[in-house]
Amino acid sequence: MNGINFTVKENEILALVGSSGSGKTITAFSLLKLLPKGGVFTNGKIFFQGKDILKLNERDVRALRGKDISMVFQEPLSALNPLMRIGEQISEIFTAHSIRLSKTEISLRVKELFFLVKLPERTGDSYPHELSGGMRQRVLIAMAIALSPKLLILDEPVTSLDVTIQKHILDLIKEIQIKNRMAVLFITHDFSLVNMLAERVCVMRDGEIVETASKKEILNNPCHEYTKALIECMPRLGATSNRFAVPNFSR
Repeated sequence: MNGINFTVKENEILALVGSSGSGKTITAFSLLKLLPKGGVFTNGKIFFQGKDILKLNERDVRALRGKDISMVFQEPLSALNPLMRIGEQISEIFTAHSIRLSKTEISLRVKELFFLVKLPERTGDSYPHELSGGMRQRVLIAMAIALSPKLLILDEPVTSLDVTIQKHILDLIKEIQIKNRMAVLFITHDFSLVNMLAERVCVMRDGEIVETASKKEILNNPCHEYTKALIECMPRLGATSNRFAVPNFSR
């Protein structure tokens, strides 16, 4: 990763777009001070509400995760505990962050979250494997917004879902974002999803951001050849041109 520089504003959806291996997910993990084994921060700063996250101790960072900054991971089955019922997993968020609520109040809050993400209350009694992919993704969204975070990170949240469910999930995200005035970092490789959700776009390649602009500017007048190639890969109704892979442009 080299020279990454972007800002996610309050009440904004910023898309971070790039092909597989471009560094999108590592960037997201960095915002939570989570790096894979062997990864280190050599320099730079990550500011959140005036504080440099990289200078916070582990206790303060843990308090930040899930409460002020939340993340919805790409694969729900990997992110959910297979041995716990969904209701228990959501309830655990409140106890883990020492939120002063009674069991009854937590139960009511869980029901409110199910209503917000358009899931039936009985979902709380289910195990992850008993739910569809779309339902599991809604559960992750409910968990991510449980404590009303200021920043929500979405890492390819609809990649494994069919097109109809994708639309429902993206509409849900937009509805929640508007209601809660959250800043959202939306990570994807698919410009057609960007067109549905984002307001500004950062295009990433090989660990660098090569272009940043409004969605309209990016789609109508992309400057970088890599951005143009990504946009050309978008499916178009009635298009007759050949589909092709994004080439590996030299720097």
